[in-house]
Amino acid sequence: MTESGTLLPTLDRLFAGPRDSVLTIKAFLEGLENRSYAFAILALNVPNCVPTNIPWISTITGVPMLLLIGQYFLGHEVPTLPDFVGRLGLPRGRLQDFLAGRTRRTIERIENAIHPRRDWWVSGTPRKLMLAAWALLILLLALPIPFDNLIPAWAIAFFCFALIERDGTMAILGWLFTLLTVAWTAFLATVGIVMVRHLLQVLF
Repeated sequence: MTESGTLLPTLDRLFAGPRDSVLTIKAFLEGLENRSYAFAILALNVPNCVPTNIPWISTITGVPMLLLIGQYFLGHEVPTLPDFVGRLGLPRGRLQDFLAGRTRRTIERIENAIHPRRDWWVSGTPRKLMLAAWALLILLLALPIPFDNLIPAWAIAFFCFALIERDGTMAILGWLFTLLTVAWTAFLATVGIVMVRHLLQVLF
């Protein structure tokens, strides 16, 4: 992003203006600039970070995330959305009220925990490797694999935080959850093969 610093000043800038003017999703993402992909994917990923037990939720949210990550690697500066989605928005007055008081204090506390540090993890080759892992995790999340959503969802979330705030500590957490994802997916695959063999033996 061309503007340095934390996310809160960016939101203040985007929400500023006449209270009856509307901030559309398209304008919001354009205002986030190169943070827009991580922010949009994080928003889509939130339902996967809690055990909702909603069928197919990871695929329903994962497919749009795949489309976003595809645009990112194709070099689009900000996500391209269908017009009917991009035109949706809220009055800036409501957004200003939302950002006031308790919400602002909550964001400030979050930013105390997530902020620019350990730049080595989010630049150069480590950044490229992180982006590749990010994309593969999103692909895995979009696949309809039972019991294999929560851990990769948190890995994706940590990588999003790392990209939004250039936070190397969040990148490290993302890599740790990526390793857990690999181990858990391998375990599920092994259990699945054993169950299929057992079922075949029972049936035949």
